[in-house]
Amino acid sequence: MARITGVDLPKDKRIVIALTYIFGIGNPSAKDICEKAGINPSTRTHKLNDSEVNKLRTIIESDYKVEGPLRTEIQMNIKRLMDIGSYRGLRHRKGLPVRGQNTKNNSRTRKGRKKNIAVRRK
Repeated sequence: MARITGVDLPKDKRIVIALTYIFGIGNPSAKDICEKAGINPSTRTHKLNDSEVNKLRTIIESDYKVEGPLRTEIQMNIKRLMDIGSYRGLRHRKGLPVRGQNTKNNSRTRKGRKKNIAVRRK
């Protein structure tokens, strides 16, 4: 089983698809990595030998920011927005949609479950 940057790649998938299991690598960058390493994108992960896995590992470590460092960079960017008090930072702080979506009817993913307000009658 190939292990790259702390992620076990699935052994029965094509290498292009298996590389997308690493946080920070999508389809286009997975294709670029395979092209740089000289590996056929349709080969299965379990058919790779150690030298090919090492090529992939060195290319990913040298050219791409993935997993832990990428996650910390994203969190620091969000924290910076909140600290300077920008509109996007305030939306992050309140847990509302950041990119201008409508919040009257939708945005349940960001806002969470509905909170019913109790009605009191005299």
